[in-house]
Amino acid sequence: MLDSLSTAVVELDDLGCVRGMNAAAEHCLATGRERVHGWNFKDVDGIPNELSEAVTTTAVEQRGRHLSECKLPGGVFGCTIQPITGQGTLLEFYDLKWQQQQNKLQQRELQTGMIDLIRRNLGHEIRNPLGGIRGAAQMMAAELGDRELGTLAELIMREVDRIDELLARFGKSELDCHPVDIHYVLQETTELLRLESAASVTIIQNYDPSIPEISADSSALRQVFLNLLRNAFQAGATEIEIRSRVDYDMSLLQPGMGRVVRLDIKDNGCGVPESLRSMLFLPLVTGRRDGTGLGLALAQQIAAAHQGLLTYAPLEPGSRFTLRLPLQRNHD
Repeated sequence: MLDSLSTAVVELDDLGCVRGMNAAAEHCLATGRERVHGWNFKDVDGIPNELSEAVTTTAVEQRGRHLSECKLPGGVFGCTIQPITGQGTLLEFYDLKWQQQQNKLQQRELQTGMIDLIRRNLGHEIRNPLGGIRGAAQMMAAELGDRELGTLAELIMREVDRIDELLARFGKSELDCHPVDIHYVLQETTELLRLESAASVTIIQNYDPSIPEISADSSALRQVFLNLLRNAFQAGATEIEIRSRVDYDMSLLQPGMGRVVRLDIKDNGCGVPESLRSMLFLPLVTGRRDGTGLGLALAQQIAAAHQGLLTYAPLEPGSRFTLRLPLQRNHD
């Protein structure tokens, strides 16, 4: 019966030796039950000192305890240690991966919710005064003609139009989906970056050619890829690797999702300041003086509209952004 549980269970005798474990525990400890049967638990490979000491203390004090995070060969787990009077000790390990993934999903929902709020309210509030500014600048330009001040008025108009276009793109929530070759979109984007960077960045394309077309908005995805690649370039990266694979870990996405396409964009730039990492995808958050703070927020919004997810992980040196997109969307 224990083998049918997803929770890892290890049973120790009163001397702290392994008496039994289930299949989930074999995965958790990355070892077979027959191999370690009769071993003292602390001698099992990969058992951290904190856990070993907690097991010993529990047996002595006969009082249960919980460790919130244990790094074991099979991953990161929470652990409950419970004494069984006269029989030994029972250990239960709970995989924290699911909890961490759910936290990421909750963060995405919060981020996209804030984006929608800004799209509905702030965009409207900004566009009203922008219209007045543009109207005044247009009148000035007509009065001043080709004189220097007239040229400045035209500059104001162009900048107002640029902000209005940015707000329009930021507020676009509907997708124009059709079958898309993800590698073709990536190729277009990398060619554009090569032109912009004057070939000062080496781009490694590590693609899985077996990935089929997906239902997506190619223009929106191009915007995501270009934003991520430009961010890497502006962070001083000299090498960027783009890796595509089919991923079978769908727990980061919605229930009932099939296989997903995983796209990793890794760079060796200066990375993201630690103070910004927890709110990286929130609107108006940027580490650059000339940044708008909308690029990654918009990229996350586009990922969410595709029923996907964009995540970040720090590297030494550099950054890795991972975009997961369903091979087949729920409504397709």
